[in-house]
Amino acid sequence: MTELASPPRPPRREFRNINAFTDLTTYRLPPAGIVSILHRVSGVLMFLLLPFIIWMFDTSLSSDYSFAKFKAAFNSGLGFVPGWFFKLVALALIWAYLHHFIAGLRHLWMDVSHAAVTKEFGHTSAVVTLALSVLLTVVLGAKLFGLY
Repeated sequence: MTELASPPRPPRREFRNINAFTDLTTYRLPPAGIVSILHRVSGVLMFLLLPFIIWMFDTSLSSDYSFAKFKAAFNSGLGFVPGWFFKLVALALIWAYLHHFIAGLRHLWMDVSHAAVTKEFGHTSAVVTLALSVLLTVVLGAKLFGLY
């Protein structure tokens, strides 16, 4: 009896697996998904570049001579590795740190504030995270490459 009185439901959307060869070119990942993937990528990048970070820290603080060697590595290179390559690796580290930090703050805010767990906040905060990390990386990269 109740089945006759209730209005018919609209058909449910069909969710299917994504085919890597046919669907990836047309699939649009939302900004929150992009931030989530980049958060993992930045964490892995910081972990893999940890020996470079330790070398930079050790070389820059050991002595005056080692600091001069450190500066020379960034300006003219070290052995067969050109100086711009060191700067590029340092720029990747700058982006990884900034993005990981800003995305981590975003996740902490969503964990603390239950009102922040909405689709609109997720979209807005993801766009802000992406924009802020790229903007700060460009500013610090300009300083690294000597533009100001």
